[in-house]
Order: sequence, then C-alpha cells, then structure tokens
Amino acid sequence: MQWEKYKGPLAHDHWWANFVRAGRIRTEQLREKYGPEAKITWLVYKQGYIDRGVQEKQDLLGFIDSVRDKFNLNLVYFHDGADVINYLNNGQPRDQMKVAFFEYFGHSNKACFMFDYSSNIDSSSKSFLHQSQLTAIKRNDFARNAEIRSWGCHTGEMMSQKWRQAVGNRMWGVVGKTQFMTNELPVIATPGGRWAD
Repeated sequence: MQWEKYKGPLAHDHWWANFVRAGRIRTEQLREKYGPEAKITWLVYKQGYIDRGVQEKQDLLGFIDSVRDKFNLNLVYFHDGADVINYLNNGQPRDQMKVAFFEYFGHSNKACFMFDYSSNIDSSSKSFLHQSQLTAIKRNDFARNAEIRSWGCHTGEMMSQKWRQAVGNRMWGVVGKTQFMTNELPVIATPGGRWAD
C-alpha cells in the first residue's frame, strides 16, 4: 500500500484478497466438478499476507486458513520460486500423483511470476519464479494433458513458450493485462488482448 495508494486508477492493489478470492472461485468450480475429496493444493506466498496483515490490522493468514478448512485444501505456504519448484518436484510422490491442473493467480510479467510485487520495492519483486528457473521443474511432475494457466498479466507473451520448452506442457497465459474482480475469475483488461500458449 505504501506505493500503490498514490497510483489512483493505475494501482495494482485494490483489495488484499484479489488473488485469494480468484483462487477460491476456481476451487469451487473444481470441487463442483471433481467432488469434495479431490486433492487440491494451494501454494500461497506467506510473507505477502503477513506484511499486508500488518497494514490491514487483520490476521490474513487466518482468513486463508479458513478457506483451506472450508474446501478441504492442502495448503502449502512458500517463500520463493525455489519452494514452488520443490513442491512440484517433491511435494507428492509424482510417480503416483501427477499434477493435473496448475493455475497461477498473482502478479506477473512476460518473464516471471512476481510473488511480492510492490511489497518491498515499488513496481518490482524480490520473490519470484523466473522463466530461467523452469528447467528445474521435472517434466514427469505433470499429467500428459495437464491444464496449466497463468491468470496474471503478460505471461502469454513469452513465459508460456518458455514453460512449454522446459516442462513439456502448454501453459495458457494472457497477451496483455488481466483484471482481478471480486466475484468472477480474472478477465483480459487490454483491448485486443488474448489467451496464448
């Protein structure tokens, strides 16, 4: 909030739960289709919600934990891109439990997922998963027809292609920007923007 609050309508930060709400909406869709016992893991960047909780004067991790409890989620808090890769590679026995869906809700640019965008440095990120790290993800982590999608901005411009080269599966991303709403999944916000892989 220290930088974003001065950006007016151009601010990226409108509500602390933008990404949590979008993830919850998608989780509800998956639960409806696959049932209450389907294995769903949420990877959540913990420090961002600790820091934001101080600003909001609320226990945001408690809210996230309540979503875990309501939807029977495997909640894994992480610190950086290496933690995400480690979970994908080692968080479950991947010879028995492949990743069938991987969806990212958060800030991004054409080259990386940015977990703490504008938290420590205005318009920058110190915690991220960069496309140069993707080769560390094991190709056999994913089911053959896994559905992989980034709901963040610009990933369809380059990172989607780098993901496919490194991991083998297509990752849908947006060419342009996305807008996170409160009661629906993110939408493309750039005129002429489109989904690409």
